[in-house]
Formats: sequence, structure tokens, C-alpha cells
Amino acid sequence: MSTPAPAVPLSSHPAAEAKPVPLLDINRQNDPLRDEVLAAITEVVDTGAFLKGPAVRDLEAAVAELCGTEHAVGCASGSDAILLALMALGVGPGDEVICPSFTFFATAGCVSRLGATPVFADILPDTFNIDPQDVARRVTPATKAILPVHLFGQSADMAALQAVADEHGLPIVEDAAQAIGASYHGQPIGSIGKFGCISFYPTKNLGGMGDGGMITTNDGEMADQLRVLCDHGQSPRYHHHVVGLNSRLDTIQAAALGVKLKRLGEYSAARGRHAARYAEAFDSGPTTGLVTTPVEAPGCPSVWNQYTVRVADGRRDALQKWLGDRKIGAAIYYPVPLHQQACFADLGYRPGDLPHTERAAEEVLSLPVFPELREDEQTRVIEAVGEYAAALASPARLAA
Repeated sequence: MSTPAPAVPLSSHPAAEAKPVPLLDINRQNDPLRDEVLAAITEVVDTGAFLKGPAVRDLEAAVAELCGTEHAVGCASGSDAILLALMALGVGPGDEVICPSFTFFATAGCVSRLGATPVFADILPDTFNIDPQDVARRVTPATKAILPVHLFGQSADMAALQAVADEHGLPIVEDAAQAIGASYHGQPIGSIGKFGCISFYPTKNLGGMGDGGMITTNDGEMADQLRVLCDHGQSPRYHHHVVGLNSRLDTIQAAALGVKLKRLGEYSAARGRHAARYAEAFDSGPTTGLVTTPVEAPGCPSVWNQYTVRVADGRRDALQKWLGDRKIGAAIYYPVPLHQQACFADLGYRPGDLPHTERAAEEVLSLPVFPELREDEQTRVIEAVGEYAAALASPARLAA
């Protein structure tokens, strides 16, 4: 049943007593787990195994099981997970890696750090994920890998991407930073490409008490190589055959994540309920011409790291301000596509080269969808968006 349209507001200014609705509240998730997390951390402190401790091995095994892979290798961050995967593939100067421009900087930044060139492909306008046909058009003899992102928690079109990869003999590295627990036609994300790269940044669906990451793979030799690369490239100790990184997952982080991993399913289910309620509210009534809700492609259920709508007619920034005036959190992911960033200016991209990406950057707005969002808080978000849509029919009142 759709939420009825609220009355048109008399003013764009909210009531002073309105309580904030945060975009994300990490403490609501972590506070109930305080005793359990502290007990797990205390166990690490008591053993003194701060690096490569049992909790790291336990978390690696649990994530491998979740992702349906033979191996999982912990590292210091989601960014390092991508970097290490590319290093294991031998990506370097003269190579190209095809990736989306509509994503967080780390995706392409890791490519550049290795001296390779990110080649930006456009996105599909409905899912925001990389367009396999555009990927195919951008393959050259210099292409070393394809790096899709499962953006906002929904899988990219992996079958179509795998077909391109197979045709050209290319590996796929899945940037699954935002999508742990998601699947593609029943197959867990992180198990489809050569590597899956996961982030445990505190705002992610499985967020740590600091930074952390993990790489999943079914290739045992590559898993061994990743473990060496994570530890300065040494094997055995003080014998360095390659130049690696200092990128190990701390045992304390692994212990805390182990507590939260047991609850990931319920967290994802709560996000899904919030997303369904938004869709029911926004897909009818006064918001239909203003807000376009996100699309889940068939066989690609989202885990909703973000709930990202499109706002029509250049009104995205105005709607964000409207919500902000009412103490409702909303954010833009991502306002400047990577191909338009100053650090990539030498790659020669021009306005209009990636039209779907550029339009998305102008229209997207993410609303609160964290698991602990209360019903009354989501009602406020829905009502505020509806009020803005209704007020558009009365410009004088909107400007009041």
C-alpha cells in the first residue's frame, strides 16, 4: 500500500524540533555488541597474537564459506585488496585495466598506482553497474584485466562480462567492496571472477572497528602468492622474491568482524525491508515524476549498501538541501566521475564520452537504509520527499 501524499508545506523551512535522521549510525549496530566484541578483543590481547592470529584464520575461513570460494586472504583494506589482486596478476606499466568511472576512487586508483592505465567504461543506466557491451568495445591488446564494481550492493552482469573476458583471455577482478553477501543468479559475489575484493570499512555492510579487507579466490597458487604479497613479499621470513606490501588484517579487527559476520544475514534483510518500503512509497503518488527508484536486475538481488534514487529535472541538489534543512541525511555517491577527475586529465576523456555515467553523477541521491533505521525515521524521509514533490506544484510556497 502506497504512502499517501502529505500536504504541501507552507514553507521550505522545517520545524525547529525535528529530530535528526542520520544517513548512517554505526553506533546503533555496534553498541548492542559491545560486550561480545570486547570479549573477543580481550582474548586477542590475552594471547598477544596481534598479527596472523587464530581470529584471522577463522574469519578467512568464514568469508570463504560465505562467498563459496576455496580461499580468502585478509589484508589491511578494501583498497589494498584490489591492489594486491592486480599485483598478483602482474599488472604494471603498459597495461590497461577496464573499470567503471562511476565508482569510488580506489577502483581506478589502484590501477594507476601500479603504473597501468585505467580505461573507463560507461554504466547501464538502470543498475549503475558497468556496461558489458561498452567493456567489449574498449578491449585492446594492452588490456590486462576487467575490473567491474558491484555498486551499491548489486551484482554486475557477470555472465556478459565473463563472455567478454573469455573471448579475450582476460581475468576478472570483482570489486565487491559494497556487496558482501550478494549473489548473481544464485552464485555468491566474490566467487565468479579470478578474485573478489571485499572491504570491511566501518560503513560497509560488514563494517569493522577500523579498516580491513579480504580477497577471495578459488586458485590455491594465487592465494599463496597473495599471502606473500601481503607480507612484504617475503617467504620464508627475510627472503624477498617480490616487492610486496605491509597489508595484513589485524587480529583485533578480525575478532570484531567475526562477531558481526554472524549477524550479516539479518543486517542485509533489514536493509532489504527498508528498500522495499521506499520503493512502495516512491513508485506511486506525487514522487513518481521526481524520483526514480533503483532497479534490481533479474537474478541480482541487492544487499543495499546504499539506497540510491535518481532525481529528475536537475532538482537533486535542491532535494538534498530540503532534506538537510529537515535534519535528514542524504548523500551523493558519486558527484564527480573518475574520468573527469583532475588526476586522470591526461587520459584525454571529454564531456559526453560516458553519457550514462555523467548523467548519473548529476542525478543520484542516497537515502538512509542502514539496518537499524527506525520505522518512524524512514516515515520522515518518505514524507519529506513527498512534501518536496508536492511543493513543486506550488513554486511560491517552495520559495517561501
